[in-house]
Amino acid sequence: MTAWLSLGSNLQDPGFQVQNALRHLEAYPGIRVLRKSSLMRSKAYGKEDQPDFFNQMVEIDTEYEPNELLERMLELEAKLGRVREERWGPRVIDIDILLYGSLEIQSPSLTLPHPDFHRRCFVLELLSEVEPELWHPVLNKTVSQLLDELNCLKEAQ
Repeated sequence: MTAWLSLGSNLQDPGFQVQNALRHLEAYPGIRVLRKSSLMRSKAYGKEDQPDFFNQMVEIDTEYEPNELLERMLELEAKLGRVREERWGPRVIDIDILLYGSLEIQSPSLTLPHPDFHRRCFVLELLSEVEPELWHPVLNKTVSQLLDELNCLKEAQ
């Protein structure tokens, strides 16, 4: 199944941390990296009094079911030095599952599509680099349409 992941870091040389996570993904059994965006620096989202983040979007092919993929990514984050402390706080590495095919999941541990990705400029900008016609299965819009709408909203404020 095809899934889209977001890699982000704002601690301990964040550009290196994102690239290190990508290298681990490329070597991970049961995961094949298909495409990736460039690396982008962006302001922190949520809790703004922290260092800027470096982010990258990755399209993967995986044999793991969604909850198993989540477990594997949490294990990888821990292996790479992530300590889960405060919500929205700084982190060595953060790996989010944005989309898993066209599945819609609402569970205590996993929501797909990721509930906020359509509100984050950096996510939409990076996704539009590699797949502007990627379809949001809940909003029934493409990444490029969501990015245009978000830009329109920002201009109107």
